[in-house]
Amino acid sequence: MKWTNEKIMEIALQQSAYDANCSVKDFSCGENVITISKENEHARKYLKLPHVCNLISYGDNIVATISEEHRNIVEQYINKYPVEHCFETPNMHVLNDAFQEFGYRVCFMAEYFLPDIHKLVALPCDYDRRILYAEDFEELYTEEWSNALCEKRKELDILGVGAYDNGKLIGLAACSADCETMWQIGVDVLPEYRRKGIASALTSQLAMEILERGKVPFYCCAWSNLKSARNALKSGFRPAWVEMTVKPASLVNEMNA
Repeated sequence: MKWTNEKIMEIALQQSAYDANCSVKDFSCGENVITISKENEHARKYLKLPHVCNLISYGDNIVATISEEHRNIVEQYINKYPVEHCFETPNMHVLNDAFQEFGYRVCFMAEYFLPDIHKLVALPCDYDRRILYAEDFEELYTEEWSNALCEKRKELDILGVGAYDNGKLIGLAACSADCETMWQIGVDVLPEYRRKGIASALTSQLAMEILERGKVPFYCCAWSNLKSARNALKSGFRPAWVEMTVKPASLVNEMNA
C-alpha cells in the first residue's frame, strides 16, 4: 500500500467512528454531535464499552458518546464552552461536578498522534537493534518495560524493536494490535540510557515496520507528559485527536490509591 497522510487520517477517523458509534463525517460537520455509546466488535479492544461519557475531538467539533441518561449534562457542557476548553480546567470541573453527583468522575485525558509520512524516517541509533515478536516478550512484562508492553493485555502485544548494549536490552518500543487497522506504540528506555536518541530511533523504526505490514501506527500520551510528546514529534508523528473519558468514581479512587 502506498501510504499518504490522507489515507492514514481516513483510517483513524473510521476507527474513532467505530469507537464512538457515529459516522466519519460527524467529526468534521462543524457542530457538536452526541451519540449513544454501544459495544462494537470493531472498537479498540481495550475500551470498556458502553461509555458513560467520552469526548472526542479532531479539532473542529466534539463528538460525545454517552449513556442516554446523562444526555442533558453532556449537551449543556459541550455547547456552553469552546471545543478546546471542554478538555481542560477550569471548564472541565463543571463536567466533573455534574457527574460526581451520579458516582462518576473525569478520569482519562489524552492526546493521540499519527505518523506524518513526510517526516517519518529511520532515525539513527548508536546501539544494536533487533525486531522482536510476541514470543520474545514473555520475560519482559516488568515495571521497566510497562509503557511498551501491557501484561493485562499481553495477547495484543505483537511487534517490537529493541535496542541492545552488548546484549543487554536497554530500550524497547512495542505495539499492541488494539484494533484491525491500527496498532498502538509504547516505548521505554532504561534511565541511564536516556537522552541519547534511543526512544525516537526505536519509535520511528517500529512505526515504519507497522506501516509495512499494512497497519496504521498511533501513539498516545497525557498532555502533561512532555517527554513522551516530544518523542512523538521527533519520531515523525503529529497531533491528530484528543479524548476525555468519564469513569466510575470508584475506579478513579482505586487508581489514585
